[in-house]
Amino acid sequence: MKKFLLVAFFLLSVGIVKAQDEKENDSIPPNGWNTEGNIQLLFNQSAFNKEWTGGGTSSIAGNLNFNYKFNLRKDDFTWDNTILGNYGLTKVKGDDFARKTSDRIELNSIAGKQIKETNFYYSWFLNFRTQFDKGYEFSEDPDTGGTIRTETTHFLSPAYLQTGPGIMWKKSDDFMINLAPATARLIIVDDKFTTGAGYVDGDYFGVDAGETTRFEFGASLSALANFELLENVNMQNSLSLYSNYLEEPGNVDIDYLMNLEMGINDYLSANLLFQAIYDDNAVGAFQIREVFGLGINYGF
Repeated sequence: MKKFLLVAFFLLSVGIVKAQDEKENDSIPPNGWNTEGNIQLLFNQSAFNKEWTGGGTSSIAGNLNFNYKFNLRKDDFTWDNTILGNYGLTKVKGDDFARKTSDRIELNSIAGKQIKETNFYYSWFLNFRTQFDKGYEFSEDPDTGGTIRTETTHFLSPAYLQTGPGIMWKKSDDFMINLAPATARLIIVDDKFTTGAGYVDGDYFGVDAGETTRFEFGASLSALANFELLENVNMQNSLSLYSNYLEEPGNVDIDYLMNLEMGINDYLSANLLFQAIYDDNAVGAFQIREVFGLGINYGF
């Protein structure tokens, strides 16, 4: 965990340097609404014919990403909103089912009132996160050898809602840090996953037996750093940390996402996606995903 935090700190530090090099009048948008969106399809594939002796299994994978921002500025008041969505599948030759590689719906909203003529704001944030589709665990049928799918998650199970006041440091729409020391957090699940013989309190995303919600109160920190590393090479970073005051505050939840986009032209890019999540209510270890492929982009 310490190594990961050092890497995240390094990436955000690079973002600070890049942001400070920008002209001040370029970092402050005019009053009114500013909207921006992007749809991206990442594709990767491998294939081997039957004569191939080096080993390998043919596979095909795709990831669809959606990002839409709608931000408002009115003198010393800002209201920034982002909707994120991603969904990915991979199909390996010989497998009975395609398997998810990513699945996320997220809404981030933060309002800020500037403190005099500084980069600091009084803030209030809201974050909501869930998934589009069902998730499964896969096992082998001991009698037939076939694949068994067991549903473990679906839309709104789990879902996370966080909100609270704080202090925001904002250099531009592409670089900001928000600290909310009094954050309410609600975890929502379907009670079909928390009922039944043998269920132990907290086994399903920390929710007790027969319940559909879990309330937490703690502190959160979120950071955003988007910058250009080289010409036509852009790095987008987001980091979220959360500590629950009510239970084991030392177990900090971590959600880090990086998208490195290497532009080919207006519509094509090579993309590297990396995400690391730590949430001991879900799994007591880091969840890691990495996707590299050719991206087809459409901005609006």
